Amino acid sequence: MTSIADRIAAPPLAGTANDAAQDAAPAPASLVQVMSLQLGNERELRLDLFRGLALWLIYIDHLPSNLFTWLTIRNYGFSDATEIFIFISGYTAAFVYGRAMLESGFVVATARIMRRVWQIYVAHVFLFTIFLAEISYVATSFENPLYTEEMGIMDFLKQPDVTIVQALLLRFRPVNMDVLPLYIVLMFFLPAILWLMKWRADVTLALSVLLYALTWHYDLYLSAYPNGYWAFNPFAWQLLFVFGAWCALGGARRMSRVLASPVTLWISIAYLFAAFCVTMTWYLPQLSPLMPRWLEQWMYPIDKTDLDVLRFAHFLALAAITVRFLPRDWSGLKSPWLRPLILCGQHSLEIFCLGVFLAFAGHFILAEVNGGAMLHGIISISGILIMSAAAWLFSWYKSNADKNASRKGTSGNADMAGGGA
Repeated sequence: MTSIADRIAAPPLAGTANDAAQDAAPAPASLVQVMSLQLGNERELRLDLFRGLALWLIYIDHLPSNLFTWLTIRNYGFSDATEIFIFISGYTAAFVYGRAMLESGFVVATARIMRRVWQIYVAHVFLFTIFLAEISYVATSFENPLYTEEMGIMDFLKQPDVTIVQALLLRFRPVNMDVLPLYIVLMFFLPAILWLMKWRADVTLALSVLLYALTWHYDLYLSAYPNGYWAFNPFAWQLLFVFGAWCALGGARRMSRVLASPVTLWISIAYLFAAFCVTMTWYLPQLSPLMPRWLEQWMYPIDKTDLDVLRFAHFLALAAITVRFLPRDWSGLKSPWLRPLILCGQHSLEIFCLGVFLAFAGHFILAEVNGGAMLHGIISISGILIMSAAAWLFSWYKSNADKNASRKGTSGNADMAGGGA
C-alpha cells in the first residue's frame, strides 16, 4: 500500500464595477488581465488532463504493489500524484472563485466556497460510511480480520460511537482517505487566501512560505485519532495550494519569462535526473554504496507528511518542463485518446471517491486470488475503465442538465467551470 519512498519518510478581486471604482487601492492589473481573458466558459484542458492523470495514479498507488505501480511517478522521483492534485486544486479553486469575487463580491464568493466545502465534506462522510461497510463486509464474510487492521478501522470496531464522532471531526480516517480532509481544510481557508491575494498576491505567497518554514521549525501539526497526526499536514501542504492559487491569479503569467529560459529547463532536467538516481538506490541495493553518506544524512528522511522541500522542488521541476513542452493550445488535448483523462479531471471529487472504493476491491481480489501479473493488469485496467465510464456518465448528465437549465433561462453549476474546483 505504500512505496519505499513513503517508508523512508518514516487583477483586483472586487465585487462589482461600482465597488471597483470606489476601491482606493486596486489590486495588480495582472489579475484583471487573467480574468478578462477567460470570463467565458472555456476550460483549461491541461488542468483537467493532469488532474485526471493524478486520479488514475492515486488509484494505482493505492493498490498492493504490482507491475502497474512501476508506471506511476512516485517510483522515479521524490514527489507523486498528490502534489499534482493539490496544486491543480489550488489553481482551479482560485481561478473559479477569484472570478466569482471579481463578478459578485467577497460575500457571495465566500458563500459559494462554503457551499463547495460542504459538498466535499458530505462526500467525505459518505465515502467514510460506505468504505467502512465495504471493509467490514469483506472482513466478516471471509473471516479475515486482517483487512480491518490493514485498512485502519480496528478502532472503529472497538469504539464505534467515539470513532464516528472523531471521523466527523476529520480526526479519524481509514487508509487511503487522507486527501479529502486536507482538501476540505484548504478550501475552508480559500476566502482568506483570496482576500489576501486581493491585497498583495506576492505577500500572500510569502506568508504561505513563512507558515511552511514555521511548521518545520516548531513542528506544527494536527493530531489524529486515536493517536498520531494527519498524514498530510495542512500547515505544510497549504504552500502547494497557495502556490497554485498564486499562479492562477497572475503569478504564472509573470513567471513566463523564467519558465521559458534555457537555464530553468536544464536546472529542472538536472534535478529530475538526480532524483531519479537517488530513487533507484531504494530499489537496487547494489547502487546504495554509490550514495555518499553525507548526502544521505542531509536529505533523509524525505518527509511526505510535511511536504519535504525536496518533494516540492521535484514537483516544480516537473511543472516547469510540462508547461514548456505542453502549450495551452496543444492539439493533442482534443484527442479522443485523452478524453477519458480529461473527463476524470473534470469530475475529480466523484472519481476520487470511486477510486477509493475500487482500490479496496482490487486490494481484496489481489489478496484472495493468486493471479500473478495478469490479474494485476486486469485489476488496474478495469479500475481505470470503470472510472472513465463513470466520468463519461457524469459528463453526459451534467451536459443534459445544463441544456435544460439554459432552456429555462437559469445558469448551471458555475462552481465547476474552468476546471472544477
